[in-house]
Amino acid sequence: MRQKSGPEGSAEKHVKEIRRKTRRKFSAEEKIRIVLEGLRGEYSIAELCRREGIAQGLYYTWSKEFLEAGKKRLSGDTERQATSGEVSGLKREMRDLKEVVADLTLENR
Repeated sequence: MRQKSGPEGSAEKHVKEIRRKTRRKFSAEEKIRIVLEGLRGEYSIAELCRREGIAQGLYYTWSKEFLEAGKKRLSGDTERQATSGEVSGLKREMRDLKEVVADLTLENR
């Protein structure tokens, strides 16, 4: 493909550079506000995205991340990690039970 040279090529480069530098960064609070507004359904997603100046794909990405984070948090409330004390106690109990099984096996032979 032929590279553009002259004023047109440099103008495109200049526009790309400006877009890159002016890309808007959204805080977590802004993302949550936008996603919740979309979930409320008062406006269409297209209208919401137009008003906020974001692509619909970006909205759906944020929405998916928001819902997944909530799902992980809710499942984390019902699951908990075993403490090292509990693990060592369970290992001790397992070792003792294995010894009992071994003794019973020898007695039944």
